[in-house]
Amino acid sequence: MEQKQVWLLVLLLLNLCLAGVLSSRHMYEKAHVDTGIEGKEEKRIALTFDDGPHPTYTKQLLDGLKERGVKATFFLIGTNVEGQEALVERMSEEGHLIGGHTYRHVELTKIPIEVACEEIERTNRMIEKIIEKQVLYIRPPYGLWSKELETLINQTFVLWDVDPADWKGQSADLIITSVMNCVKEGDIILLHDVYETSIQAALGIVDRLQEKGYTFVTVDEILLD
Repeated sequence: MEQKQVWLLVLLLLNLCLAGVLSSRHMYEKAHVDTGIEGKEEKRIALTFDDGPHPTYTKQLLDGLKERGVKATFFLIGTNVEGQEALVERMSEEGHLIGGHTYRHVELTKIPIEVACEEIERTNRMIEKIIEKQVLYIRPPYGLWSKELETLINQTFVLWDVDPADWKGQSADLIITSVMNCVKEGDIILLHDVYETSIQAALGIVDRLQEKGYTFVTVDEILLD
């Protein structure tokens, strides 16, 4: 074989090898781009709302969350569910998780145990009648829970990691700043969907955290991870 033919064969083999390496690299990069993780685990946050539903502010919140493709968790008060059944149904239909928050927002550890159980179960029955699903989660008002309640109530109680105290009448900007200063991956954020500033803050928090690559999930995805 002439020397020129040998060199052509060598060049052909080198080109084939290089093409294979580039193809493999492209497939690796594409796989990571398609999953959106770039070699890292997904950063997840759970946004939760207590005390609703509110006839005006909860609707505004649901509109904003739907626009942003975000799922949240709502812990409802029984007395506020009455007359707002359509809002509760909408929450469920749009993929949000619904839990109980007692019937009258009572301190469960400061009332007789049978009264506490009825506060919880009455609200559960109301919600379940609307959404036709079992209510598996509860957020006890003020975070007050007990071992006795845990044995009697077949629900998972949910607390929180980040509480900006939005109920104190702070501005939306202050609430956003409070959350952004301390929130991290895997946190559960506590807000209330019964204040206009809380709705403004919640949507602002969503926008900022989505820009940072966070994904919003319901609390069951955080707790069961």
